[in-house]
Amino acid sequence: MITSARRVSPDKPEVRIAFSLDRTSALNDAEETLPTFADLEQRLQPVLPCQALKESVQVYKDHCKMAREFRQVKIEIAQLEDRKNELIAELVEDDRVTVEIAQLNEEFRILAEENRTLITVHTERARQLETLRGVSQKRQGSS
Repeated sequence: MITSARRVSPDKPEVRIAFSLDRTSALNDAEETLPTFADLEQRLQPVLPCQALKESVQVYKDHCKMAREFRQVKIEIAQLEDRKNELIAELVEDDRVTVEIAQLNEEFRILAEENRTLITVHTERARQLETLRGVSQKRQGSS
């Protein structure tokens, strides 16, 4: 900080002027946070405060805090949307698998019924064959 004291005239009091080549920490904080809001709409981005007004700097800090919270909420919403889409995809896949299982169960039922029918026919034909063999052997034995 540079301080300068100067007497303008002998009858006037001394005037002191002080200024700093370093910016105040409040303004530094304000300017450092500004680039981080580039992804926000222009109308939502914090406007640099009037350095001379403490209230302006405080409003700017509050606005920056709300902008960070807003960005975080948007990120969380995007993550939740992604998760929702994943769950919907899983649900669709589960529905597809459920339909496929139902189709396979129906196919199994039909094939099992066909198998029982074929076994019954096979057993019946085997009995008929045995009967015909018995008849054939009796004919050969009597001839």
